[in-house]
Order: sequence, then C-alpha cells, then structure tokens
Amino acid sequence: MRILTGIQSSGKPHLGNILGAIMPAIELSKKPGNESFLFIADLHTLTSLRDGEQIRANTLSIAAAWLAFGFDTEKNYFYRQSKLASFHTEIMWYLNCVTPYPMLANAHSFKDKSTQMANVNAGLFTYPVLQAADIVLYDAELIPVGKDQRQHIEMTRDMAGTFNRMAEKDIFVIPEASINESVMTIPGIDGNKMSKSLNNYIDIFLPEKDLLKQIKKIESDSTPLEDPKNPDADITFKLYQLISTPEQTAEMRENYLAGGYGYGHAKQALHGLMLEYFKEAREKFDYYMNNPKLIEEKLEIGEKKVEPIAAATLARVREVFKF
Repeated sequence: MRILTGIQSSGKPHLGNILGAIMPAIELSKKPGNESFLFIADLHTLTSLRDGEQIRANTLSIAAAWLAFGFDTEKNYFYRQSKLASFHTEIMWYLNCVTPYPMLANAHSFKDKSTQMANVNAGLFTYPVLQAADIVLYDAELIPVGKDQRQHIEMTRDMAGTFNRMAEKDIFVIPEASINESVMTIPGIDGNKMSKSLNNYIDIFLPEKDLLKQIKKIESDSTPLEDPKNPDADITFKLYQLISTPEQTAEMRENYLAGGYGYGHAKQALHGLMLEYFKEAREKFDYYMNNPKLIEEKLEIGEKKVEPIAAATLARVREVFKF
C-alpha cells in the first residue's frame, strides 16, 4: 500500500499535528507491505506565509519532528514539495483544466479561511488542486487525514476520475482517505481545534519551564478547588487522556469527581505526563535541530528517490496530450 501525507511549513509541529498526523502516519509506514511518502508542503505554505527564512526554519523543525518520532527514511520517501515543484505545479495545471469552478468555491476550508483573511489569494482558492497534484503525482493509494480534510480527498478523487475519463485510460490512481476516528480533533488551549492560526497550540518541544507556562494557559471554568469537577467538560482532562494509559485516565477522572483536586493540579499532571511520554522524541528533536546538515542530507536523498516516480507520472499525463 502506498501512503502519502504532508504537513505545511507554516510553523513548528504542535501537539495536534503530532497526535493527529505525524504519529499515525509513521505507524502506518512501519507496517509490512506499506511504503510511505511523507513530505513538507512548503509550496502550500505560501498562501499565508512568504518569509523565506521563516519557511526554511519551519521546514527544518518539521523534518526534525518526523525524524524524532522514528520515521524510517531508508524504507520510505521523505522530501520537500518545493524541490520537485516543476512536477507538482505542472500536474496541478492539468487538473485545474478539468476542475469545475463551483467545486473549489464550495470547499469548506476556503469558505472558512476566506472569512478570516484580509487578502484572499488565488493560491488559497486553488489549494485543493495542488493538494490533488501532490497525491496523484506519486500514485498514492491511502491518504491519512483529519476529518476537516475529508472533502479535499473527495475532490482529489473527483479530479483524478474526471481526468481518467477524459483520457479514456487510468492515468491516475484514485486514492482513499484514512480517517483516524480517535484523534480527529485535538483541542487547543481555548477548546477550539488546536491550530497555529488560532495561536492555541501546545509545543511539546519547548524547554520544560516554557512548556509548563503554555499548559497553564489552558482555559478552565471557575469551579472551586474543593468541589467536584466534570472531567469530560475540561480541556486539560481531554488532552491528558489522549496520551495517558487507561489506568492513568481512570485515576485522573476519580480525582476530578472526588473534589479537592484543582485544575492547577491537573495541569501539573499533564505537564509531567508530556515530559514522560515525549521524552525520547524531545531528545531526538534537539539532536536533529543541532545538526541541520543531517536533516538536509536525508531530505536530499529522499528527493532523489521520488523524482523518477514523479517523472513517470508526468510522462503518462503528457502522452495524453501528445506533448
């Protein structure tokens, strides 16, 4: 099974990215018979961030995070979208020419983001087409995504299917979405979906004291210390149970319901659990960030590995038009 996923270089990966995308994708990559294409979607980043130095720094931190969590770059494919831009953007153009305007206008993500941005750009509007190109260029079969990206994969299937019908042959593989129901939405410190754009994220790679400061900002209600509390309505508890064992979760629930246990206690417990749960990843992340040349080498090797695959797909597409 060929699996593909990517993450934008709009900032350092946060807890939501890690639990919702990176860790599940890496677990899939470890299964026998699977080959994974994990890429940094730095071209997509340009819809909201155009500072080259910042994009470069973000790219390094994202790559370091994937490596820190154990992605096997020898077995799989690890690359930057921008280093194969000519392939991605040419395939995007062909897909653009078979994609109806209403399909893009009705994309949920475009509708949401266009109300939040002062200057809505064409890149944001055609984002799903570039995403489709990212997928079909490598004959990807399975795409791990969150619930909010399900529509984009359906659009990719529509675009690829339309092109195949036009060509009267199977030029593109039709991908399937893989939704991990248990981590579809990771709450941020304000209760909304964790997001860089909302600045409500938790950065697990921060130094210990800085991580605790971030955790202490998690919103909670005004229930007095001595009173029982509803764990299912509390953000700290929801985050805690994402990485705790069943026994740890049950103990925390009992503490909430018993009273005499404050939200400050819960946040300290979450901090301690994060340091324990992510100990190895935090150490490896620091190692890679202190050795950027090693990150660069792994990415360059990956880019050389994927180029022949991209070239073969592009050749099939060009043959349709006798280019």
